[in-house]
Amino acid sequence: MDGKMKVLKLFKSLHRTRRHVFQNDLRALEAARQKINEEFRKNLSENAPEKVSELLKIGHDVELLLRTTVIQGVHTESNKIVLQPREEILLDNMPYLDAPHK
Repeated sequence: MDGKMKVLKLFKSLHRTRRHVFQNDLRALEAARQKINEEFRKNLSENAPEKVSELLKIGHDVELLLRTTVIQGVHTESNKIVLQPREEILLDNMPYLDAPHK
């Protein structure tokens, strides 16, 4: 796969992840859309293979972080927020244990 195809694939992947992670949050969806587009536009003329590779790595890392660490919260009252974790985030959770094992 050539560099342009990798960049396009990453661009689409970031937008799919953005829509999934921030679903029902119009402000976050728009902010993430603008940031993704801005970063890709800023580096549009980059042709150096090493730099493109580095930017692709950063993009994949961002996509992974969004997918695995972002949890939505919804204000239910003035001082309460209900977290809405996605199923893929909960799969790797380890139960917290206050007392060490003997």
